Amino acid sequence: MKRFLQQLLGLMMMVLAIPAQAFNYSDALTKSLLYFESQRSGRLPYNQRVTWRDHSGLTDGLEQGVDLVGGYYDAGDHVKFGLPMAFTITMLSWSLIEYGDEIAATGEYGHALEAIKWGTDYFIKAHTHPNVLWAEVGDGDTDHYCWQRPEDMTTSRQAYKIDAENPGSDLAGETAAAMAAASLVFKKSNPHYSHLLLLHAQQLFEFGEKRRGEYDRSIGIAKNYYASVSGYKDELLWAALWLYRATDREDYLLYVINNAHCFGGIGWAISEFSWDVKYAGVQILASKLLMDGRHEKHAHILEQYQSKAEHYLCSSLNKNHKDKNVDRTPGGLLYIRQWNNMQYVSTAAFLLTVYSDYLQKAKASKRVVKCPNGEEVGPREMVQFAKSQVDYILGSNPMSTSYLVGFGSKYPKNVHHRGASIVSYRENKAFIGCTQGYDNWYGRKEVNPNVLVGALVGGPDCQDNFRDERGNYMQTEACTYNTAPLVGVFAKLHNMEHGGHIQNPILRIHGGHIQNPILRAHLKHPASTASATSPSSFSSSY
Repeated sequence: MKRFLQQLLGLMMMVLAIPAQAFNYSDALTKSLLYFESQRSGRLPYNQRVTWRDHSGLTDGLEQGVDLVGGYYDAGDHVKFGLPMAFTITMLSWSLIEYGDEIAATGEYGHALEAIKWGTDYFIKAHTHPNVLWAEVGDGDTDHYCWQRPEDMTTSRQAYKIDAENPGSDLAGETAAAMAAASLVFKKSNPHYSHLLLLHAQQLFEFGEKRRGEYDRSIGIAKNYYASVSGYKDELLWAALWLYRATDREDYLLYVINNAHCFGGIGWAISEFSWDVKYAGVQILASKLLMDGRHEKHAHILEQYQSKAEHYLCSSLNKNHKDKNVDRTPGGLLYIRQWNNMQYVSTAAFLLTVYSDYLQKAKASKRVVKCPNGEEVGPREMVQFAKSQVDYILGSNPMSTSYLVGFGSKYPKNVHHRGASIVSYRENKAFIGCTQGYDNWYGRKEVNPNVLVGALVGGPDCQDNFRDERGNYMQTEACTYNTAPLVGVFAKLHNMEHGGHIQNPILRIHGGHIQNPILRAHLKHPASTASATSPSSFSSSY
């Protein structure tokens, strides 16, 4: 007992030793959106701000006779994986749906729209037929033999698709969710584009529903990198909820209600939310329907969704029964697993923040969550805990390190990222081959020549330790789906720091309508859809 008390005292002293800091959340938001420009594939636009990058992947899809130029590289390599890319766009869109005014107040709304559109433009290209979605370009096996800049790529750019004979309901569902959510974002500023996205979303959902199956069974080469562990049922519920939110059509709601039990929506009590496991997100979106007070006839099902949503929230808050809580590091960081743990921290921060707002605005009488340990949690405690996780990310931690690259005075300088770790193509256009990259750049002791600003790396281990080494990919590799959930949270926290009032009315959004005429004109130009299926060929029926 004495030893236990000594350890407890030491732990308390460690936590108390972490200084309370005030962070510039607006700056963090700005940097987070820059990161997506670093990850762009394709022909870069005239207004590209990350100047150490150049055009890449300009022949993607050529061998298959389809234009697959564009989209995002997911992490430090150069494969374009459809499932995490779609989740990234869903989370960016959700951030703008919930916190568009707050993002606009920082002057970053236009950049956020561009980040989303870079992904949705690619999805339109990739969805070449109602029952065909190109799922991946390149493969992880050959890519990992090379350490090259994206501008020099010599690895395979083989493209892989799902279709009626080779289904992928999880990938189709997540892409449908991304396009439905994005359609809401563009509804006022670019109605033509919004309508096109919604048509694609409806068609993809119908494809995923009618031709059921996991995408990694159809595309086996994806299994070693983004295996669909949760299956496809969570993605179909997720897509249906986003389509209901985008269309207000009763059939999408009934899909969520009627499949609640057999698809696990009211059965799975989950303590993580990620590119693969959507149940917590599904349950929180369903809870919002209940709290909006519009769906009393479905209350008995929605209440069960809400119960599971609150299991997720209480487990993050350490207020479930002891063995049902998410572990924490001594410094207070949520800890799910060793590899790229920060993805689960950023998604938890987002869901806690969003749910706190839902509680605050709920039309029903309920304004608190009663957790299994008997404690009641209100909106303020939820968002404060989310803030503690964000502050840990930004530097309030035992290592006094910001895990958001480029933010603060101390952050990872050796991110596991090919492009960032090799001299910029714009500085030196001399070709760098696969082994040359490993020999001359991967193993060098100097820090990366290019700063991957805004990237959220994998983060520390279970004891808050972090090794800033290029080869330590479990901790130093960053992914787009790590950063995406933080965009909305940074905006919310910035607004809270300024008294909860929108400070900049110039770019203020009213009902999704952009008031700034310059920005509005810039975004009015419709996307190029030359390679996409024409809008008239898309059925609006589910």
